[in-house]
Amino acid sequence: MKKIIHLSDLHIGHEECGKRFRTIISRISKTRLPARNYIIVITGDIADNANHSEYTDEALKGIELLRKRGYRVLVVPGNHDYGNGAAGKKEFVSIFKEKFFGSADITYPKLDIIGRTAFIGLDTTAEELHWYDRFFSEGELGPAQLERLAAILDNEKVKSRKKVVYMHHHPFDYKAVMQLKDNDELRNIISGRVDAILFGHYHRDEEAAVKDYNGTWDIPRCYNAGSSTHKNGHTGYQRIIDLSKPDPSKDKDAKFI
Repeated sequence: MKKIIHLSDLHIGHEECGKRFRTIISRISKTRLPARNYIIVITGDIADNANHSEYTDEALKGIELLRKRGYRVLVVPGNHDYGNGAAGKKEFVSIFKEKFFGSADITYPKLDIIGRTAFIGLDTTAEELHWYDRFFSEGELGPAQLERLAAILDNEKVKSRKKVVYMHHHPFDYKAVMQLKDNDELRNIISGRVDAILFGHYHRDEEAAVKDYNGTWDIPRCYNAGSSTHKNGHTGYQRIIDLSKPDPSKDKDAKFI
């Protein structure tokens, strides 16, 4: 079974974050071999501000380099990928899809079955781009995406595999103007039905960034990567996750930077 490298909140374009991401890429390429044995999952806020296309292009260049070196890279957007983090624009939804997936027709949840693992990517930001709630940093999945998620988990090909849900917004702890608004609905669908949930978004709050969430909602592995590039000195991880081992304590921070 392939191991997972979980990264989040790269914030490319912000001060030293781009340089740190290049360091992460270099160290993954040198120490995590062969590349075919790893899946890299990036849970949003890949760029620091989508209004600056050069930030997104720089992030994409790094991801494409990883792919050229043989790594499978899965991504989902964060609030900064649709705007500046506090105010988003609907136009960036299709721009993100075209740049990172090669097609604006991609829908979420995005299902990738890789070997014995089903990876299910969610967009927690697109539903927050209406005129009445496009401000702040809250997340929302919306009824349509949640319904599709439930259908995916009922799929026979998915049920027989390990299941990893990955998304940007933190699903557990409440933080004003930053929370996932329909986390109760998400819990009702995935509780006890998936093997891991990966996310980011909270990295300024030390307690939320370092807290052990494993076992929440009867999900064995629940990981907040914080800011993997340590934006503004915030807490962040570059975890190596091995789903073939039942004990989550065997998963470690690789400390690439």
